[in-house]
Amino acid sequence: MAGKNYYDVTEWPVGNPYGDIGEVINSIIADVKSRQADADKNEGGKPGAVIYIPTGDYRLVTQAVIDISYLKIMGSGHGFTSSSIRFNVPENEWKDLQELWPGGSRILVDIPVGIGCEESGGAAFYIKRDGNPRISSVEFADFCIDGLHFVDDGSGDENPENTYVNGKTGIYAASANDSVRITGMGMVYLEHGVTIYHADALSIHDNFIAECGSCIELRGWGQASKITDNLIGAGYKGYSIYAQNFGALLVTANNVFPRGASSVCFDNVARSSITSNRLHSFYPGMIEFKGNCSENLIASNHLLRDHEPWPPMQMHDNGLDDLHGLLHINGNYNSIMANHISEVIEERYIKPENVRPVIIHVVSGKGNYISNNHIVASAGAADEPDAETDSCFARQVDALLTVRELKELPVTTVQIEKESVQNTVLDTGSDEQVVMDRSANGFRAVPVPGV
Repeated sequence: MAGKNYYDVTEWPVGNPYGDIGEVINSIIADVKSRQADADKNEGGKPGAVIYIPTGDYRLVTQAVIDISYLKIMGSGHGFTSSSIRFNVPENEWKDLQELWPGGSRILVDIPVGIGCEESGGAAFYIKRDGNPRISSVEFADFCIDGLHFVDDGSGDENPENTYVNGKTGIYAASANDSVRITGMGMVYLEHGVTIYHADALSIHDNFIAECGSCIELRGWGQASKITDNLIGAGYKGYSIYAQNFGALLVTANNVFPRGASSVCFDNVARSSITSNRLHSFYPGMIEFKGNCSENLIASNHLLRDHEPWPPMQMHDNGLDDLHGLLHINGNYNSIMANHISEVIEERYIKPENVRPVIIHVVSGKGNYISNNHIVASAGAADEPDAETDSCFARQVDALLTVRELKELPVTTVQIEKESVQNTVLDTGSDEQVVMDRSANGFRAVPVPGV
């Protein structure tokens, strides 16, 4: 039997959840606050509530504002499907598609926002509470947040649905928070999927967040959080995973799709881990360490960089050239160990022309430890994807599985700039593949078979 702290949005007497679920959720939260006004009643008093969203489509015009702890908003299915594929299929073929829109328990974000508006203004769910203690244990589970459309941003893209811009955010936490949980969610066509400021013990686990300008952004500062077991893929302008001024962050077992400007970007992050992920990118800068990133571990990941195989997106990139590095490192005492890194790209796509692409690029800092990374570089596929195949899915799979008769591509496996010293490079490239001042850094080459 459902208790008085369980709410079904379709049964709540205030508002119409199909016309504006934001108004309904705000009314429910107001009811919870009015009934749970005592902070200490029988060693309790504010247990919070569950808001349930059954399967169906629910338009959100009014921002849902969450200012209570112990609130769980849950649905019955994340409902993700690719809107990008649909919007790049000729409109006269839409009638033959079995679905046109995401499904499940689906929130249609219809907040009236525009390009350049205040970033919190376009958030479907806005978490903020001042005072002590911090807002805690807000949970989102098992529903879809759909930004519906991207818009023309003046970039000249003939299809505005490929701009990744619309001013909309799925979940936005503005104030310090503790133990927020985002699990089993689907997010699509949002300029920002999840933006969390000042997080402590945050868990973002087992979600499908893709075709968003940026997927997961941890901003301000934070600690002791995890991003695990997600399927993620940002647009060419944004981040799949971004963390700023963070400590003790665990990024593990994520499958990160290509097209994001970076797969993982750390900005002044310390003592954190990027481990056991599968990262895929169409551009350099897959892993970026900005500012002073120190004592972080990058280990046991599989990294793949190749060329965009789908014609509608081939005009876009992240603006970086191949001298930037697949891993671009600024900071001290980081460990980069036991990763498998594949670069599979035809020489005609390398920028600038006639350069050797850089795989691991240490730009600043000292004491970084780079060991036992297996780097495989090949000059594109022997067979081009079938030109008659328009399916994004088919082209992507074809590109991934074509491994026959690949020509070796000359690369610089590790490059260490003169501003960075006292680094150690072991078994991550042959003598001619590693570029650094060997009087200021330690080096052991990979033996070359037959030499």
